[in-house]
Amino acid sequence: MKKQSNTLTSLPNIGKVIAANLREVGIETPEDLKAIGSENAFIRLETMDEGACINELLGLEGAILGVRDHDLDENRKAALKAFYNMTKNMTETRKKQTDEKTILIPHCKRNRPVGV
Repeated sequence: MKKQSNTLTSLPNIGKVIAANLREVGIETPEDLKAIGSENAFIRLETMDEGACINELLGLEGAILGVRDHDLDENRKAALKAFYNMTKNMTETRKKQTDEKTILIPHCKRNRPVGV
């Protein structure tokens, strides 16, 4: 079956699962992906899946450029890896701050953040 050129799955590195995830975060077409860029698309994906990995980011960049992720320029790969590490560090910091603000209330069916 030939992929249509106006679908996300027509891009290199974009399979059915990533395409579905992109659509879920509002990226419907290859043009949408190119307009938003790999970093912003990755941030959107990470909001719904904290397990989003570096390979997804590299794949998004390759899809935008029309190449396999393995064929990306080494300097661009390094910049994307730095971006990925920064986003993961920020996610971990936010998660830690949220965990520190959560108090346990005995006999309460749920925990709640302090000050809410």
